[in-house]
Amino acid sequence: MKKIITIFFAVISFGMKTISAQTATVTYPRITGYAGILHPVVTFGNDGAHTNFDGAYVGGLPTGINIWKSQKIGFSMEIVPFIRVADGTSKMNHLLFHPGVLVSLGHGFTLANRLAFETSGRYGITPVLNKVIKKGKDCSYFVAVPVPARFGNDQPSTVGIGFQFGISF
Repeated sequence: MKKIITIFFAVISFGMKTISAQTATVTYPRITGYAGILHPVVTFGNDGAHTNFDGAYVGGLPTGINIWKSQKIGFSMEIVPFIRVADGTSKMNHLLFHPGVLVSLGHGFTLANRLAFETSGRYGITPVLNKVIKKGKDCSYFVAVPVPARFGNDQPSTVGIGFQFGISF
């Protein structure tokens, strides 16, 4: 009987160590990186709405680093080169420097409140609502909806809506 009790407590003790080893403790600050594809969908300005496939296609390739100070708030630094394709040719249209503050909204949602500085001479803000759709052991997949507002460079102010998806690690 003493042997059975000893074995029982040994198994329970081993099981508890295994369970505690499997629950990873997240320490802060925490650094994550990501890359994705951004598709502007529509832009609204003084002359009406323009869709992305209206005469040309523009797509962005956002890459960034997030530094989470706590579970609720962090800082993000993003760079987005935009490629424009029209009439059978393509070129880099402009580069976007996109720093911002991250706010965790819970349930996999994050709000990124970004400033925007474009090499085209435009500037503005971009709130981005982000949702993790699949969380893996080494990476997560996400979708996001950016709403860029742009000003400057002797052009009318614009507001747009886009769709982004990517992978964070």
